[in-house]
Amino acid sequence: MYDRIGEILDTRPVARCAGTSIGRSRGNRAIRAFRFGSGDRHISLLAGCHADEPVGPRLLRHLAGYLSLLPPDDPLLTSHQWWLLPHINPDGEERNKSWHRDTDAVYNLTDYLANVIRERPGDDIEFGFPRNEDDSGSRPENRSVYNWWRQADGPFTVHVSLHGMGFAAGPWFLIEEAWRDRCDVLKARCETRVRQLGHQLHDVERKGEKGFFRLGRGFCTRPDSRYMRQYFIEQSDPDTANLFRPSSMETIRSFGGDPLTLVTEMPLFITPGVGETLGPPDPVAQSWKERTEEWRMRLTDDGTDEAVLQEAAASGLKPMPVRDQMILQWTLIAAGIEQTEQVNRK
Repeated sequence: MYDRIGEILDTRPVARCAGTSIGRSRGNRAIRAFRFGSGDRHISLLAGCHADEPVGPRLLRHLAGYLSLLPPDDPLLTSHQWWLLPHINPDGEERNKSWHRDTDAVYNLTDYLANVIRERPGDDIEFGFPRNEDDSGSRPENRSVYNWWRQADGPFTVHVSLHGMGFAAGPWFLIEEAWRDRCDVLKARCETRVRQLGHQLHDVERKGEKGFFRLGRGFCTRPDSRYMRQYFIEQSDPDTANLFRPSSMETIRSFGGDPLTLVTEMPLFITPGVGETLGPPDPVAQSWKERTEEWRMRLTDDGTDEAVLQEAAASGLKPMPVRDQMILQWTLIAAGIEQTEQVNRK
């Protein structure tokens, strides 16, 4: 039932102005949402929390277009309710629009390095959801989505927050800690599809820092605001620690039930060799970080773009195809739904 990614990506994506406005951003832009289906399994899909990660919104706009064209008796609609938020951060999308387009097959390294903009802690929408119904200090985007989710007529079954990374060895999948021992189907599905597409899984050992506990190559527990605060307190930075509110994953779980919450992390650019030595630190990852920062600094001088691109290609860095990223994001979504169905049948 879920092997439909070809059809989804071949469907015209919905326009940015489509959907129901559920609130306004800081910049007075509409937060657009979609609901499809009549089933009793609630699926929440969210993208754009970090506005420098454009692939998740692209997938969800294709998915919204696809679901809108299905007949009412299609199993995807009779078994599920789909709660889609293609972009929670329209202001950030506007600030980043100079380096990516919806038609790009891959993204341009120098455009990305020269123009990418990302919010700092405190403005980070992923970790900015209200602590409770009376928390008026969170961003308007977060409050709007929080209130929209509260309209659901039951707990959510699956929630996936679609994220990305600038640079990594390959795809990385983050899993709800409470489900870490119940995700054999999910991990097998994702690992197989990564291999079929010719990619390598990203790997890193962070020993629980910020909530990242390694579950094996390519898989890790998702971050958590409690661990985020703990990390900065241990760094003698209580001011930054206090900026972290609940994530979308924690918020969905606060509504009850036992939802499987997941995060996709797809790299825009693949850096070979990362993860061969786990660390911490990973010397290859550190070397790539220094190299990409050097390229970024050189782009302040006119005429260096082509030289940087040539050096990047010679070093082995390559952009990850956007279509592959969207295929793997859908793979995690579908595998998560299948995993919950299997667990609930036991």
